[in-house]
Amino acid sequence: SLMSRYEVAKAAFMAASQPVDGPFTQAIDAIAREEGLWTIYTMNELNPDGLPFNTALITGPDGIRRAAYRKVHLFDTATVHESERLSAGSRLCDPVETPFGTLSAAICYDLRFPEVARHAARQGSMLLVYPSAWFAGPGKRDQWLALLKARAIENEMFVAGVCRCDEGYVGTSAIFGPDGTLLASAGTDEELLICELDTDAITKMRTAIPVLEHLRDDIY
Repeated sequence: SLMSRYEVAKAAFMAASQPVDGPFTQAIDAIAREEGLWTIYTMNELNPDGLPFNTALITGPDGIRRAAYRKVHLFDTATVHESERLSAGSRLCDPVETPFGTLSAAICYDLRFPEVARHAARQGSMLLVYPSAWFAGPGKRDQWLALLKARAIENEMFVAGVCRCDEGYVGTSAIFGPDGTLLASAGTDEELLICELDTDAITKMRTAIPVLEHLRDDIY
């Protein structure tokens, strides 16, 4: 779920921001409670001290929020300057314990930084979810899928990318297993993906190839 369209004028975008306990989050959390769902969604969070934050929230099936994460990497490129309308967060997401495993979240451009996923894995995350609005363009869909797959393989955990699918964005939401297997993927239209995750696959991979045990903290 995305709260505000990025394409609107900066003034309108800022005016649409809300506090983390505002009407938008209350409505989404109520849906989570009514449907009994674990929910990850993003919001345009009001920042009293400056530009808004792009914030991801994790809410349990009781409607109680378990974690909030402000996107730390802003997409400042040759053509897009996200820092002109957003503030960067200052800490990574705290993993959330659920009945189906430990869950964490990052946002869109964070996917290009392997340190984020490695931190999540070292904190015990079994599933890392990237809500995203990945811009379309030459090679962008391939990059999206390759990076999701790489984050899964190098950390031996499940990685899911949930991407905006209207004009100008790649869509192609996807879930990869800890060995890099593509478990489910969507097209460029809105659809529901349902995928069963076998968390024992993480143990099998990390036993067969114990990458996280071989990290050299004394060197890097």
